[in-house]
Amino acid sequence: MTGKKGKKQLLHLVFGGELTRLDGTEFRDLQALDIVGIYPDYESAHAAWKAKAQASVDNAHMRYFVVHLHRLLQPESSSGA
Repeated sequence: MTGKKGKKQLLHLVFGGELTRLDGTEFRDLQALDIVGIYPDYESAHAAWKAKAQASVDNAHMRYFVVHLHRLLQPESSSGA
């Protein structure tokens, strides 16, 4: 299945939350995770990630992540962004 303009759809999830430690990836409150959205390509996911990360810059424990869902859905074809 392809996205707009014949571009291959490579799903990415953007989410974030407050971490318990600055050097870890354990979240303080899983109920408070901010699920930003699922995007059809890395470029749009990166733009959403950047906007959220910049908006939360005053909170050192707040982190946002981009997850390459397409790699989880089709691990045998892990090429691409």
